[in-house]
Amino acid sequence: MINKIESLWESFQKEVTPLDKQADVLNLKAKYIGKKGLISEVMKGLRDASVEEKKLIGPKSNEVKKNIETSIQDKLKDIQISEMNEKLKKEKIDFSLRDSNLDLGLNSGGIHPVHQIQRSIEDIFLSMGFEVLDGPHIETEHYNFEALNIPETHPARDMQDTFWFKDKAHLLRTHTSTIQIRGMEERKAPFAFVGPGKVFRCERIDATHESCFHQLEGMMVGENINTGHLIYFMKTLLKEIFQKDMEVRLRPGYFPFVEPGFELDIRWKKPDPKDEEARHSGWLELLPCGMVHPNVLKAGGVDPDKYTGFAFGLGLDRLVMVNYKMDDIRYLHKGDLRFNSQFSHF
Repeated sequence: MINKIESLWESFQKEVTPLDKQADVLNLKAKYIGKKGLISEVMKGLRDASVEEKKLIGPKSNEVKKNIETSIQDKLKDIQISEMNEKLKKEKIDFSLRDSNLDLGLNSGGIHPVHQIQRSIEDIFLSMGFEVLDGPHIETEHYNFEALNIPETHPARDMQDTFWFKDKAHLLRTHTSTIQIRGMEERKAPFAFVGPGKVFRCERIDATHESCFHQLEGMMVGENINTGHLIYFMKTLLKEIFQKDMEVRLRPGYFPFVEPGFELDIRWKKPDPKDEEARHSGWLELLPCGMVHPNVLKAGGVDPDKYTGFAFGLGLDRLVMVNYKMDDIRYLHKGDLRFNSQFSHF
């Protein structure tokens, strides 16, 4: 069996070397170390081996699996770097060009669309009596999880979601909800504030996901605050942003820091280049919200027997995409002057 396992390792090395596509590499991984992979098939014969043989075969199998896993990760990384370099070559901008017909916005500045909408939302909330707060990007476990009623076993703590520092006590904040706790600690109820900023999650980047994106957190706490207040302020916000009354709906949703929790959707028309009226319409999930959980109020030093409140988290990147009818979040972060120059007049 050991000879078979070593032979599989040699075969894997020969097969993985010429691959240049991520899908092929992942298929090869499944072929060798998947649940029904070649190594698993060989290991089925372990039940017929002697005790001494098992002591040798088990460690050898684990060693080869670990080597294959490491090789897969290295290969995927190489392919990703290669694809990125190829893309950069194709999209490289020649800064020596000064053709008057090619306006790349080199001689004029503008505000990035994310910051444009952030400023607009801040102004809206300021006009409604809210404060604008800020908080650190590097947070502690207490502010990012514990004070927000996220227990140690919650999936959000998993390494695949969170960028942890080596001390395992600090992390890049995964949401702007951390500003809620810091805001409550620094003031007495009643109060209302919003906190915009960058957040970081270990996401696989695609058209709708980024590892660094922007949120705006909001909270209002006072006596007899209820869901009606939440709906009123959200509809007022959306009316100001879209310059028209927006139809909204609340769906039940689970979030550890609110109870009850909701997903707020808006009815919208998906962008369709061939049809300005957009034939395809439906509901778009826009933001999570709800009534602040009593445990979160306690963590912020607020008496939950006297005060209630609502909270919400708004994805600014998603809002920009809806507002400007974009279909790919990566446009916002790639720094392409051809894209950014469209907003130079703002």
